[in-house]
Amino acid sequence: MQYPAGTCAVVTGGASGLGAATARALAACGIKVAIFDMNSAAGTALAGELGGVFCRVDVTSEEQVDAGFAKARAALGQERILVNCAGVGSAFKTAARDKQTGAIRHFPSDGFNSVIQVNLVGSFRCLAKSAAGMLSLAPLTGSDERGVIINTASVAAEDGQIGQAAYAASKAGIVGMTLPIARDLMGEGIRINTIMPGIFATPLLMNLPANVKDALAASIPFPKRLGSPEEYAALALHMIGNGYFNGAHVRLDGAIRMGPR
Repeated sequence: MQYPAGTCAVVTGGASGLGAATARALAACGIKVAIFDMNSAAGTALAGELGGVFCRVDVTSEEQVDAGFAKARAALGQERILVNCAGVGSAFKTAARDKQTGAIRHFPSDGFNSVIQVNLVGSFRCLAKSAAGMLSLAPLTGSDERGVIINTASVAAEDGQIGQAAYAASKAGIVGMTLPIARDLMGEGIRINTIMPGIFATPLLMNLPANVKDALAASIPFPKRLGSPEEYAALALHMIGNGYFNGAHVRLDGAIRMGPR
């Protein structure tokens, strides 16, 4: 890994799931980690375990994101690494008829917008502010690189299922902005890549009934199991450490292609 021990990183959504696994993997490499999350109890506990700092941040709030970066930088220094894992899901058909009453309803636009605000705008808000901070740093010794950003999309960006219009749109937006941002930052030595996870064993999924989890695992071509957060973290670390990895979006999904439902 080209980033030396003592380098600072910020992981959004870092209190659980993919973010927590990434925070642990970074800390194991000697990276100082700041965790942005809404879950104060879990975030504080993990930051204490890793010797990092927890910042309670709602990525839809300009003020909270600014305060989070200020706190993280005061405690650990200017970050060279940002991993965006904060996100939400949704399940609502664009328009549907109630099978019992026949009443017709549609997905309210404020519900659609709330998913976009967290997943897409929240990711951009954090990465833009982080990139601006990285510009204040000198390049790494022996390199032209100042920093690296990893975003989290989803296979739903390409294989959105029934009820996933908002979620798929938000994740497709993350994929779509990756290359333009890489081009925006190419003269400043900052790289950006996006991971598109498939079905992973995150806390939300692990709360499903065993038969549902078994069916999900069986739908994956190979290996026939859910992805582990540590596998996501391993790919994030490779993208961080491989200086030629830039402007890419990569599926991490066991070769699954999601069906309509």
